[in-house]
Parts: sequence; structure tokens; C-alpha cells
Amino acid sequence: MARCVVLIDGGYLDKVQAEDFGKTRVDIGKLGEELSGPMERLRTYYYHCMPFQGTPPTAEERTRYAAMDSFISNLRKLPRFQFRQGKLQRIAGQYKQKRVDIMMAVDLVRMSSQHQIEKAIIITGDSDLVPAIEAARDAGVVVVVFYSPNSRHDELLQACDERYEITKNLIEKTKLVFAPAPKMHAISAVVPVKQTPEAKPEAKSNKTGTV
Repeated sequence: MARCVVLIDGGYLDKVQAEDFGKTRVDIGKLGEELSGPMERLRTYYYHCMPFQGTPPTAEERTRYAAMDSFISNLRKLPRFQFRQGKLQRIAGQYKQKRVDIMMAVDLVRMSSQHQIEKAIIITGDSDLVPAIEAARDAGVVVVVFYSPNSRHDELLQACDERYEITKNLIEKTKLVFAPAPKMHAISAVVPVKQTPEAKPEAKSNKTGTV
């Protein structure tokens, strides 16, 4: 059976949820399964940074860090999941993710060049991934991107084989459902990572779609 991999930029997904869907919280386990569809999912890679903590941290910073730590702990218990931790840096008064794009690029190129996958499904808005995407396609991998029309980069969309908007339908199908009995869920932790918007005029592409 053909295999795929799902690569999720956690900071980007948080931004999309907060700005487009009223902070609806997604079940990351459901999301990975939904995106992979009938294909065998080699693994879902989730890239994110731990929240900033000062020295000493404030009560709010400690609470935010503990929530993220609990989320990651649950995520690591899910089958075929891998967490990759980036670094949060404060630049000109804003907190920005570092290393996430590099780790995503390395994983994508490695799995593609070693023929571990036939398809890569990515959630991101970072155009820095374009060289890695092109290398993956050269290795015969089909690259699919899911993105928000309100936070996207035309160069990224054009580099991928297929492009789909993150729609309300997708969010509703994969949102966290709270049950009366305790259950293990890995939900997206909304961590305030401010990202520089890269919105550009709408791209014209030959193959687009929505979920």
C-alpha cells in the first residue's frame, strides 16, 4: 500500500484556528487520519515551540507552559506521531518560531530521497519550504498543501502538486469533542506565536481544491 506522511506546522495551525475559526480546537489525531485518507500514514510530524518563559516566569507564563507541556505529553502517546520542538525567539518585541521550517524541510527531503513515502501532506504557510518541496517532487513524491486563504504565500502554493484550503468542513470533522468520561486526546495548543504575515494577491494555479 502507498504511504504518506503528514507534516503540521503547529504555530501556523494555531494562527488559522484563532483567526479563521474562532479558536476551535482541533484533535490532532483525527486531523492526521483525515488528511491521510485511505493511504497508509507512515507518521504525523507536529512542529511547534514551547511558550516563552521569563526569568523568573510570571504566573501566566507558567500556566501557559504547563498547558503546552501537557498537550505534547498526550501527543507523544498517539500512534505514529512525532513531535519536533522548535525554538521561540523574541525579535523586535515579537515572538517568532525558529528552526521549525528547517526541521520540516529536513524531514521532507530525507523521507522523499529514501523513498519512504509516495505523498507528503503539509499544513503550513511558510515559503521557505519551497526548495525542500521541489526536491521531494524531483524524487517522485506528490506534495499536497493545506492552507488558509487569509494566510498564504503564492510561491508556496505554486510549488506544490495539489493545494487545498483549510475549510470549516475540515475543522468541524476533526475538532475536539469533549466526552463525559476522560479520554486521551492530543488537541492543538493555542500558543501565541506571532508570525509575520506573508499574504499576497490570489495565486492562479492549475490544480486547486477545497475540503
